[in-house]
Amino acid sequence: MRLEPINLFDYEARARPLLSHNNWEFIEAGAMDEITTARNRSAFEDITLRPRFLIDATERKIATTVLGEAISFPVMISPTDGHGLAYSEAECATARGAGMSKTLMMCSTSSHCSLEEIAAAATGPLWFQLSHRGYGPTENLVQRAEAAGYKAIVLTIDAPIPTPKERDIRNRFVRPGEMGNFREFLKQTADTGDDVDPPNWEMPSAPPLTWQDLEWLRSLTNLPIVFKGVRTAEDARLALEHGANAIMVSTHGGRRMDTTMSSIEALPEIVTATAGRVEIYVDSGVRRGSDVLKALALGATAVSVGRPLYWGLAVNGAEGVHHMLELLREEFNRAMAYCGQNSVDDLEERLLNIPREWGPVRTENDIVERLPF
Repeated sequence: MRLEPINLFDYEARARPLLSHNNWEFIEAGAMDEITTARNRSAFEDITLRPRFLIDATERKIATTVLGEAISFPVMISPTDGHGLAYSEAECATARGAGMSKTLMMCSTSSHCSLEEIAAAATGPLWFQLSHRGYGPTENLVQRAEAAGYKAIVLTIDAPIPTPKERDIRNRFVRPGEMGNFREFLKQTADTGDDVDPPNWEMPSAPPLTWQDLEWLRSLTNLPIVFKGVRTAEDARLALEHGANAIMVSTHGGRRMDTTMSSIEALPEIVTATAGRVEIYVDSGVRRGSDVLKALALGATAVSVGRPLYWGLAVNGAEGVHHMLELLREEFNRAMAYCGQNSVDDLEERLLNIPREWGPVRTENDIVERLPF
């Protein structure tokens, strides 16, 4: 009898033969030479833990909150395109899986299910990821998200122009399925017979959102706004100046721009620049529970995962997403115990060995010294 997956890499291996070649390539692809995609993983591996023993860590608090929303452990679901590429019930299944693990799901503008359908299926908190593609559509999406009970708007800031991935170009990839959030727009267009092109959600239909537009965006909603895609201290400071309620350090899994630092490498300077004024989250490259502890030790409040949700969906739908998250929970809990940590709210300093080439890495409280391996 075949064993069920025992880690996320098992899920990856089992998902691949279940998906079509083009769908698999779309999910796995990074921008250009995929250097940043690979670096997102290798940078986590370059950081090592400093275990602590003879400490009673039998009772470990791993639950936390993100913008006041309770989650059972500091791992969330990242906003990613079209979950229907991996499973017929798409984002509705992902939402059920996240709810089973009592954690939060961020839902993409480019979802196969509508944001209302996802909200109806969810049993846990939801945030809505916003891709600005014109003032009218943006206003419509934000107002619908608030009405449907989403708890925050996650504004993607790091996609000023389209970035076709080279794997997709070679495969002549055409995204299957409809864009659930624009179903009514397309229906209205068809019903009226107007010769109007629908919004092209791969190409901006209006000038890109700029810092100057954020006051307008803020006027649309009372929901907190998370700035997703911040990579530098300079943009972190600007995000604070323009009312960010939280920041997500993200490289889109290396899918938008190549030859940048990984998210975990960029995290310390963002933490330093914000100095504890907002929560910081990080995604891209998280595959092990030890990765979660490393991110928290560098100042993050929580992490989120993207590609692994597709693997869970492909293997076993909502149950696969749930089990994938539970594997991360078990590994994270184990890493906490081996490092002698009792609570995510009170992690000890100097939990990490930082690669020498990173130089001194600053957190909001102190400098994590470069320690010998």
